[in-house]
Amino acid sequence: QVQLVESGGGLVQAGGSLRLSCAASGRISSINDMVWYRQAPGKLRELVAGISRSGNTNYVDSVKGRFTISRDNAKNTVFLQMNSLKPEDTAVYYCYAQVSRGWGQAFYDYWGQGTQVTVSS
Repeated sequence: QVQLVESGGGLVQAGGSLRLSCAASGRISSINDMVWYRQAPGKLRELVAGISRSGNTNYVDSVKGRFTISRDNAKNTVFLQMNSLKPEDTAVYYCYAQVSRGWGQAFYDYWGQGTQVTVSS
């Protein structure tokens, strides 16, 4: 089985910073894209930032210039550095990864349990 475990969420004042981590563990052969999503109360889940295995990144417009996604392939971990946080960044942040459990095997989608980020004004 494969597990994704997020950490690093919490309560921060507007303008502050947080660093989220998501570590994948279990039977893992390879991980393709790793992505951070978020879901605020009453809203749909949205993609925040994604990173390919080779390091190509993409961001939702609202976080460009403030958030940075990175990954450590050796540790099967993805990070989200969040600076200049705003109250509208408040949400549950979820980690997603495309994981293959063996050489030549298909990739499947896995999700973490989520971590709460709350930004006070």
